[in-house]
Amino acid sequence: MSGDSNQAYLSSYLDSLAGQRQLSAHTISNYARDLKELASLTQALGDGWEFAAVTHFHIRKFAAQLHSRGLNPSSIARKLSAWRGFFEWLAEQTTLASNPVDGVKAPKRAKPLPKAMAADDAIHLVASGNPLADAGSSMALCNHAMFELLYSSGLRVSELAGLDLRYHRQAGYESAGWIDLDAAEVTVTGKGGKKRSVPVGKPAIQAIAAWLPQRQALLKNDQDDKDGHAAALFLTERGTRVSPRVIQLRLKHHAQSLGIASNVHPHVLRHSFASHMLQGSGDLRAVQELLGHASIAATQVYTSLDFQRLAQVYDAAHPRAKKISDT
Repeated sequence: MSGDSNQAYLSSYLDSLAGQRQLSAHTISNYARDLKELASLTQALGDGWEFAAVTHFHIRKFAAQLHSRGLNPSSIARKLSAWRGFFEWLAEQTTLASNPVDGVKAPKRAKPLPKAMAADDAIHLVASGNPLADAGSSMALCNHAMFELLYSSGLRVSELAGLDLRYHRQAGYESAGWIDLDAAEVTVTGKGGKKRSVPVGKPAIQAIAAWLPQRQALLKNDQDDKDGHAAALFLTERGTRVSPRVIQLRLKHHAQSLGIASNVHPHVLRHSFASHMLQGSGDLRAVQELLGHASIAATQVYTSLDFQRLAQVYDAAHPRAKKISDT
């Protein structure tokens, strides 16, 4: 089968789409474009290459070539779908043994980089009081301590909510996490039941120390403590342990009170902690341990985040970095 006969098969297939399946002209145009790409990639294998000689290996190679050119995964998936349909039809017209596209998947969509705040913005968020609230109120002091600790130690919101003032064990209850103010560290139970200890910075220690007298005043001596409420580090107005949802809402309201337009949630502070630690240390393994990631692959996303920030600074500051479109 020559290049001309390859084209003849493509033309015949497109005619069948119009005549038998009665697809729209626009849809057929899209099929034609994707199949033209297949023909081009097949021709690049060498003179006289036939569609019938294309194997599973070749299709995987074609998909990788498209990916290396910067084509997004959804576009590659669309092309593979068009090619699969063509080879199904070709098998009916020739002695094609199997469909070479079967089992070939497009590359996974890249996960979006986590949103992180600039260091100054993160510090402003956790260090500033709510201008609409009494800075000395129990909940204002509790919020300040929680927000400082989130950013100081990069905790998950569930880990923060589960913290106790100290390790506590009784019938039916054992601390999942606790803080040691003297050692300036917090111990938490992360995903998979894995415990880790993380340092706590001085501002967070000071904020927690300011909160503790208010915490003691909120405790209810007569409450049922089978859930460890009396041991909890952070409490609600009712003297019960804060929930992750309460923390989320408080942080969002706090950010809004400071005029921060973006949707700030606890994981933003965790991402910011990771990014700033990596920028300052460059030690990916250490950041992995601090975050409690089982695999370093989960931590490597922050290397991309770090480079993105460097690229932004470079483009803004370097006199030779102007884009072609600006000239």
